[in-house]
Amino acid sequence: MMNWEKLLLPEGLKPSDTDLQRSQFERDFDRIIFSAPFRNLQDKTQVFPLPENDFVHTRLTHSLEVSSVGRSLGKSTGKFLLDKYPALASKKLQPFDIGGIVATAALAHDIGNPPFGHAGEEAISDFFKFHTTGKLWQQKCSENEWEDLTNFEGNAQGFRMLVDKGNGMNISPATLAAFTKYPRPAWSKATGEKRRSQKKFGFYTSNITDYEHLAKGMGIPKLAENCWMRHPLAFLVEAADDICYSIIDLEDGCTLGLVSLEESISLMAGIIGDRYDPEKLQKYSSPKQKLAIMRAMTISRLIQETSAVFEEKEVDILSGEFDQALTEIIPSAENLEAITSLSVKKIYRSQPVLEKEAAGYQVLEGLLATFSEALFHFHFCKEKFSGHNKSILRLLPEELELQKSRDAYALMRGLLDFISGMTDKHALSLYRRVKGITIPGT
Repeated sequence: MMNWEKLLLPEGLKPSDTDLQRSQFERDFDRIIFSAPFRNLQDKTQVFPLPENDFVHTRLTHSLEVSSVGRSLGKSTGKFLLDKYPALASKKLQPFDIGGIVATAALAHDIGNPPFGHAGEEAISDFFKFHTTGKLWQQKCSENEWEDLTNFEGNAQGFRMLVDKGNGMNISPATLAAFTKYPRPAWSKATGEKRRSQKKFGFYTSNITDYEHLAKGMGIPKLAENCWMRHPLAFLVEAADDICYSIIDLEDGCTLGLVSLEESISLMAGIIGDRYDPEKLQKYSSPKQKLAIMRAMTISRLIQETSAVFEEKEVDILSGEFDQALTEIIPSAENLEAITSLSVKKIYRSQPVLEKEAAGYQVLEGLLATFSEALFHFHFCKEKFSGHNKSILRLLPEELELQKSRDAYALMRGLLDFISGMTDKHALSLYRRVKGITIPGT
């Protein structure tokens, strides 16, 4: 059974520490906000291609909204926990501290996503699985390392970025653990019943020691070798994301004309329930106003339902008996599923989205092929190292030091840091330049 005091304040961490102006958890939030990886989210696709008009969400606006919902969920849960466990209040914890942990973890939840969204993850994985140049690296990697490369995961990349001292974020253990929704590497998984925490993986082979140290300090038990239970607040981070992408993607789809206003309002009204007043809504002439009001009321209702379910399941979450998505068991679960089904049909498979995914696949495959071939020739096949390869390597950031290391896995992790950290526009621009489609200065 996990213990809240150890989960929130491991190793004697104090919520206010020595800085009376900001708590540790507020500092975590500020460090994410001011980090370069977070800023890059402003030019990364959420669902739709980055548009000429400004109403469609990017990864940045999505992350800010998920953080806002996460803060509300965390504060509500914090009040419940402090009432139930007086020892937490004696440590000078406040509801806004728990809200701060969830808000920060939610703010960072997409920080490891590559350009072009989930299509970018597939493109990177498929490059190592199927591309001739990508498969060259298999002979140089261990079995576990190869499993990482052939299964690129934004959550694991995000964990890597958060613990990388070079990024300067240095967030607290509670926030890092709440961020880690899938506490296992790609090649390890708990057996038995289906667990939500096992759906994906949350860190790479090179970061197992980081998470092992984190889990030990917080008293998070193992489910299997190299596989741990979730930090309880990770369920709230996941729920905040589920709530936002379900409702906001629907709103964006309606704004773009892929879903009718009437259908969007009907779906959200099913969640709002008795509070929905169609006559009052008709007083607003603008479809944008109607959508905004319905979205706000829907999200508010989902926050209330999710908080109530977390409180109900809190003991089972601490023991590890509960391992489901909270949004799958709230009263509005069926309504959310209806929204997801419609989104898959009318939004995620719409022509603009599919075109963006196809283009992103080509861009990332092309960049990986160009750079990884140059690196392979330089380190392992000198007789094929060409002048073109030399020029390509000069485009890599010096701080990656990819021309010094001879460890194949480390080389590819560094290259993937570089490419997955790009914005959509940067990736497209660099692809055009290395392929000779665009010549600088012309």
